[in-house]
Amino acid sequence: MIVRNLEGARVLVVEDDYFLATDLQTALEAAGATVVGPFGDASEAERALLAARPDCAFVDVNLGHGPSFDLPRAVAREDVPFAFVTGYDPGIIPDEFAGVTRFEKPMSATKVVQAMAHMLRGE
Repeated sequence: MIVRNLEGARVLVVEDDYFLATDLQTALEAAGATVVGPFGDASEAERALLAARPDCAFVDVNLGHGPSFDLPRAVAREDVPFAFVTGYDPGIIPDEFAGVTRFEKPMSATKVVQAMAHMLRGE
């Protein structure tokens, strides 16, 4: 049974792993979301962030060049709730993002959808 708890939400997906990105896109769309992306490049994702004004975002910590937090800072400046995905240890996340939901790869697309629904409700 597909739960459509993201009906009408615009979700920015920033993930450079093709299979993970497409699996996530499929799960989000099945839950009723419109996916902005997915993007595997931070500069493309930032342009989409500013142009599309998503309701929430899903951001990979490493887009192929090591951990970077410039894009999450841009997302936070735009006041868009977001979650991280990473294969890194939790200690890699800067203190400024201590309260941001973090998913470890590999992760369950169902849990991501649930977390996005909670973010959109402000929980």
